[in-house]
Amino acid sequence: DTVYGVACLAQDPRAVRSIYRLKGRNGTKPLAVCLGDVELVYRYCHVNVPDELLRDLLPGPVTLVLQRSEELNKDLNPFTSLVGVRVPNHPFIRELARACSGPLALTSANVSSQASTLTVSEFQDLWPQLSLVIDGGPIGDIQSPECRLGSTVVDLSVSGRFGIIRPGCALASTVEILKQKYGLIPESS
Repeated sequence: DTVYGVACLAQDPRAVRSIYRLKGRNGTKPLAVCLGDVELVYRYCHVNVPDELLRDLLPGPVTLVLQRSEELNKDLNPFTSLVGVRVPNHPFIRELARACSGPLALTSANVSSQASTLTVSEFQDLWPQLSLVIDGGPIGDIQSPECRLGSTVVDLSVSGRFGIIRPGCALASTVEILKQKYGLIPESS
C-alpha cells in the first residue's frame, strides 16, 4: 500500500538470510513483519497499547515497532528485542499474508540506501534473485517524492510514549491519533 516490497517467510532462517543478502545489509538493520490481520499482532508481539489504537492505525501505511514475542524466528532481527509490524491496507497483500504459514518478513524492493520503488521495472535489477515478481501497477504518483516515503514507522515499545523512527507517508495523521486520541507523549518530550 506504500511502495513495492520483497518478502519471505519470516520463520524460515534461510529465507531471512537471503533477504539480507538481496538488500546488501547485515542483520543490524531490522526487517518488518507483514500480517494479514490485526489480531495476529498479539501472537508475534507484546502489545502494550489499547486494541483500539492498533485498529486506528492498522491496516494502513504504518509500521508499529513493538517488543517481539518468543514466537518469532530468532534469526529475524537478531540484534534487537523489537520488531516492526505491518498490516497493509491492500487486499492482495493481506490475502497473500493470510495464505502463508506465518508472518512474512518484509522490506522495500530496492538495495539498501537506494530510492523506494513504485513500479516493478524500477527494481528489475533484483528480478534474477527473486522467485516471483507480481506487477500490481504503479503505486501512487511516480513523479511525487512523497509517494516514495514508505510507511510511517512508530516505536510503541514504551508504554505511554511514542517515537517516530521514520516519518513516512502517514506522519501527520498517525501523530494526531497517538497524541490527540490516546494521549501518548512523543519520545523527545
